[in-house]
Amino acid sequence: MRITELLTRETILLSMSAASKQDAVNELVGVLEKAGKITNRDAFKEAILKREQQSTTGVGDGIAIPHAKTSVVKEAAIVFGRSEAGIDYQSLDGQPAHLFFMIAAPEGANNTHLEALARLSSILMKAEAREKLLGAKTADDVIGIINSYDKDENEEKVERSNKKFIVAVTACPTGIAHTYMAADSLKAKAAEMGVDIKVETNGSGGAKNVLTKEDIENAEAVIIAADTKVDMDRFAGKPLIDVPVADGIRKPKDLIEKAVKKDAPLYKASGNAAAEKKESRGGVYKHLMNGVSNMLPFVVGGGILIAISFMFGYNAFNPDDPSYHPIAKALMDIGGGSGAFGLLVPILAGFIALSIADRPGFAPGMVGGLLAATGGGGFLGGLVAGFLAGYLVLGLKKLFAGLPASLEGIKTILLYPLFGIALTGFIMLFLVNKPVGALNQAITDWLSGLGTGNAVLLGVVLGLMMAFDMGGPVNKAAYVFGTGLLANGVYEPMAAIMAAGMVPPLGIALATTIFKNKFSKEDQDAGKANYIMGLSFITEGAIPFAAADPLRVIPSVMAGSAVAGGLTMMFNIGLRAPHGGLFVVPLVEGGWLLYLAAILIGSIVSAVLLGLLKKPVTK
Repeated sequence: MRITELLTRETILLSMSAASKQDAVNELVGVLEKAGKITNRDAFKEAILKREQQSTTGVGDGIAIPHAKTSVVKEAAIVFGRSEAGIDYQSLDGQPAHLFFMIAAPEGANNTHLEALARLSSILMKAEAREKLLGAKTADDVIGIINSYDKDENEEKVERSNKKFIVAVTACPTGIAHTYMAADSLKAKAAEMGVDIKVETNGSGGAKNVLTKEDIENAEAVIIAADTKVDMDRFAGKPLIDVPVADGIRKPKDLIEKAVKKDAPLYKASGNAAAEKKESRGGVYKHLMNGVSNMLPFVVGGGILIAISFMFGYNAFNPDDPSYHPIAKALMDIGGGSGAFGLLVPILAGFIALSIADRPGFAPGMVGGLLAATGGGGFLGGLVAGFLAGYLVLGLKKLFAGLPASLEGIKTILLYPLFGIALTGFIMLFLVNKPVGALNQAITDWLSGLGTGNAVLLGVVLGLMMAFDMGGPVNKAAYVFGTGLLANGVYEPMAAIMAAGMVPPLGIALATTIFKNKFSKEDQDAGKANYIMGLSFITEGAIPFAAADPLRVIPSVMAGSAVAGGLTMMFNIGLRAPHGGLFVVPLVEGGWLLYLAAILIGSIVSAVLLGLLKKPVTK
């Protein structure tokens, strides 16, 4: 199939009027709708924008290739759009985009469609083709230019020479454009540098130009430029460079130079390529988050139940107190130390160890966590116990690797639990609990005795962290900090963290309502949804706005969150439930009106800053 069977006169727009990324997408989707290529304009636009959130399709050199594969596409099609002025499409090279190719692929796109789309990506890598498209006068000129370059090539064959030889694999989530552009960029740069290369492309139509065992054995090194899963174990023992697909497009020279010099670690097969890749990018953080995510249901459920028990009176759970109420006691028993909260530290440690050493690490981790909880080590002791148990069991696995195969079954049911629990327990009891317990108590005492000024500063820092990456590692670090303090009976930082987490979506919602001239109609509609997300403590509602305009949005929401966090600490507000949103407002300690005021003031600060910093939208 030729590309011009997908790109027709009715899908060519030689003069785009759009001035922003959102407007460009809207305009190109409109061409598809008018041509009858899609059944649902809004659904296709949503699919395009969802792809943009993964990584920009503004690939640089003045080109943008927004694309999506969805069931609302009636037949595969390509829209060509040209902007003489250029549009800020958040391209990889930071330059405006002039040439747009919007690709619409149906859910069941066949290989001939996908191969045509791959050839289009290859054509656009040629500077002379781009120059001709910029100068085209008519739709027929565009079709003629594409046809002149559209040659259906068979799989490449790399002839061995005395040159250095490397191999590469490219892949992107959609498998339509970036996969092939990265491949062509690597091949073009390798030819320029006098290096032989063979590139396997893992596109929507399946793997093409697949690397053979001989290819891999003869290669100096391997380049993986991919944003999706790649079969990695075949590269065991080879120097391997693993980067996002965008680097294959933008940094081919750096990657090839590194490969030729073998300046990369040797890849070690894991038997589970996906797990190996995840581990290399996650490490300690991944193990920690595995523990925290499994602990959170206990923290949330237990914390809210404890907070509800206080609504009967702060001592209503105590049978010796005049305010005693049996329901309050039941709530405290279920949520407190004899219930959900009593399991926090063991669960945290157990699942950290499970992440590190798989199932054999779970029991030693749980026992180590329990010893930390009962021995004064607390939350910090649980962290130590989890990593200690996990890596101890990994050591035991290596130690017992030489045992006869007939004893394989006894390792899991006897050796790992026996030695894992014993070693973890002895180390926790005699080496860890006392010093970590002392440190834990010192931190708790310091936080409990903070003066107003220092408390406000802590709230400001926590607020900045919550808004910096809105659900990323920095945000989660603040959350983990607050969760650990809850287990130690310090509740004020959690209130600051929860208030700060509500500000980004609420601030954006207010800004889109008050400063309508600074936001497009689509942004205003999305802003309304942010009211609900902010009030429900869904910080991620702010992410699309931050992705579209990070230099203005992120500082604005960080400032508002810092104000909210600082105010809650100044008002001495506490929160035992590690969750935000309106439904926990009645559970705050120290005045729910002041808590709401802190959130509202922070949101207004963010909204005003956005209104001042953002430029008016051009009609």
